[in-house]
This record gives sequence, C-alpha cells and structure tokens, in this order.
Amino acid sequence: MTDKINTEADEIVDEELEIHDYSEDNTVFLKTHERINHDLNGEIMKLEHGNVEIKLVTSSEMVADEHGLIHGRFIFSSADYAAMVAVNEPNVVLVASDCQFLSPVKYGDIVMFTAKVRHKEGRKRNVHVVAHVLDIKVFEGEFKTVITDRHVLKLKLLDGDSEDDAISDLED
Repeated sequence: MTDKINTEADEIVDEELEIHDYSEDNTVFLKTHERINHDLNGEIMKLEHGNVEIKLVTSSEMVADEHGLIHGRFIFSSADYAAMVAVNEPNVVLVASDCQFLSPVKYGDIVMFTAKVRHKEGRKRNVHVVAHVLDIKVFEGEFKTVITDRHVLKLKLLDGDSEDDAISDLED
C-alpha cells in the first residue's frame, strides 16, 4: 500500500514540473528579442530565470563627441534589453521606466548590466537594472513591463475603435 501512495505522489509532483525542471543543467532559453543587434545592445553573459547579466563593449558608433562620450541612449537601450531578457517572455513590452545616469561612459569602456525581476503581479513585471564600468555604478533604473497575449504591433493600438481594449491589454 505504501508503494502505491508514493507512486501517486510522484505522479502529482511530475505533473507540476515545468519543462526547464527536466534539464540537467537547468538551461534557460532566450524567448525574446532574438534579432537584436548585440554590438549596440550587449551580449548575454549569464541567463537565469528572472536574472540576466549583459556585457556591452562600447564602440565608435556610440560616440557622441570628440571626447569619446558614449551617448546615453546606448546605455538606456542596453538596460532596456537587459530588463526584457530578465522577464524573457516573447511578448514583453516596456511601459515605464525611472532611470538615473550616474556617471559618464566613454569609448572603450566595458559596461556590465545586471537585471533582476523584483515584482510579479499578473502580467506585470518590475525589473531592477544596474550597470557598472569596473566598480563604478554608471546607471540604475526600474523598468515596468507587461506581458501581452499578442505581439505589441498586433494589438492595433492606433486603431480608434479598439484603442481602449488594446491599452487595457497593456495595463491588465
């Protein structure tokens, strides 16, 4: 009788496991932003559920002036990418952010971004992103994201008759 009870309990546990739980090394596969330009947004160095580390090697294409200052949009773009990858859902979209640029980044710097999902509520995710050059914190931000049922370009946000429904899709 004990064997039967244990077998039934094992079956219940097996049904609750997700696919990634069967992987011996618990590999996480990228499900979002697969076609992004890694030269401009950074390379994924470490990917776990809800966490990511991204390395951005600054290049001459990012330079804003004769002093080698890297334009802030490249730092923000990489931070946004890190937030999206931390959520790692095919239809994740950014709906808001609160960011601080704490120190300038210059040509040749290697910027390391870490992003961690801090809060989940329904389809909403809040992601904290920090960027460092060596031991200097250069950027910190909170990114609010939403996971939609369909790709954001399929939501018809600009169609007048369905705009309210599409916006509520983003807010729900």
